[in-house]
Amino acid sequence: MTEPLLRIRNLSKHFPTPRGTVRAVEDVSFDIPRGSITGLVGESGSGKTTLGRTILRLTEPTSGQTIFDGQDLNSLEPAAMRLMRRRMQIIFQDPVSSLNPRLKVEQVIAEGLAAHGIGKRAERRKRVAALLEEVGLQADHMRRYPHEFSGGQRQRIGIARALALEPEFIVADESVSALDVSIQAQVLNLLLELRERRNLTMLFIAHDLSVVEYLCDRIAVMYLGRVMEFGPGAAVSTRPMHPYTQALNSAIPRPDPHAVRDREILTGDIPSPLDPPSGCVFRTRCPIARDICGQSRPDPQEVGVEHHSYCKRIEALNERRASEDA
Repeated sequence: MTEPLLRIRNLSKHFPTPRGTVRAVEDVSFDIPRGSITGLVGESGSGKTTLGRTILRLTEPTSGQTIFDGQDLNSLEPAAMRLMRRRMQIIFQDPVSSLNPRLKVEQVIAEGLAAHGIGKRAERRKRVAALLEEVGLQADHMRRYPHEFSGGQRQRIGIARALALEPEFIVADESVSALDVSIQAQVLNLLLELRERRNLTMLFIAHDLSVVEYLCDRIAVMYLGRVMEFGPGAAVSTRPMHPYTQALNSAIPRPDPHAVRDREILTGDIPSPLDPPSGCVFRTRCPIARDICGQSRPDPQEVGVEHHSYCKRIEALNERRASEDA
């Protein structure tokens, strides 16, 4: 069996504040296989972006391990981490604010190459031209400024920048959420093409389960800094085995206007990460929660092949699904 490119083990990120400690990411563990796209999905405020940035050490972790190709990133000295950054990159959510408006596109894309001393100026310019064409733009676009492009084109520039150093792993942080639906589809297809062409490994962060379902081989569902469910994309999206995933799944619009669906409407808001609920952090909004759910944190329960749910009431979930299927 091929060793995963990335192993995340008990990774946590806490932010001290005058009011207390914000537990943005708490004890997260999962693997990302080489050449795969793993989706990270959840509501706003669930800790997805913080987890992505912590994996890359753009935000320093509080505890835990991020093992990339056998090396624990969290133990690397700054010089070694700088070299490792050539192998991992990020595509930011906002294609407007993530591009320096004072730089031409050539400078934006070649910035990483220059920082790492790769190639001379003519070689970098040739590389930028090839990258622009690879992401569906024209080579002469390198002479323009970011404000001269549409949102979708800017995101393609951001993707080209992420590819410049030939990385093996990319975190795509809500990289289509700011785009129109038709442009979203184009960018998603581009990411799939790049994965196949370059054998890229990706962590794709989104709040839309339907987008993640289309793109990803595996899906991790996150709530209030913790993973609720993790497994193959098809299993998590078509047969979710956590009440939170079921609620997200029921909110996806379906193309059949005559289909009768049981919507799972969550009540209340996400609790404050300053004071998360005891036990299962989802229990205050869970429709099947009982006293046992508040006693201790749930361990991962195997509910299928490489499919795990962090829920203490798996039997109740199975009974509920059986009654729905009947």
